[in-house]
Amino acid sequence: MAAKASVSPPDGGVSSAFRILKAAASGLPDVVESTSYGTPALKVGKKLMARVKDADTVVLICPLDEKEMLLEVAPEIYFETDHYRGWPAVLVRIHAIPADELSHRIEQAWTRQAPRKLVAARQASQAR
Repeated sequence: MAAKASVSPPDGGVSSAFRILKAAASGLPDVVESTSYGTPALKVGKKLMARVKDADTVVLICPLDEKEMLLEVAPEIYFETDHYRGWPAVLVRIHAIPADELSHRIEQAWTRQAPRKLVAARQASQAR
């Protein structure tokens, strides 16, 4: 019997990473699907929260101090390349991060990027 040839998805597996990213952002208000640098992205309004870099990596908006902490405590999940050094974004190994942690990180990015009125409205509705 002949071995089946491995066939990569036409998008190089990016759609799988984007599905994971979208699931992590479900329930957050005003999140829109978009693109950034030619790859699928999630934005709140026009502000980037996260984007797919490749089939195994997503880019999350993250303050520099938090990024340094994540790189130190979980290098098996978070990393950076020279391109992202000094920028408020961290690279994430999408298949290594637990779903609840990814959801938390996406929510943190949403809170930083969303308009203040939207953040306040969400906080008020959660307090009820």
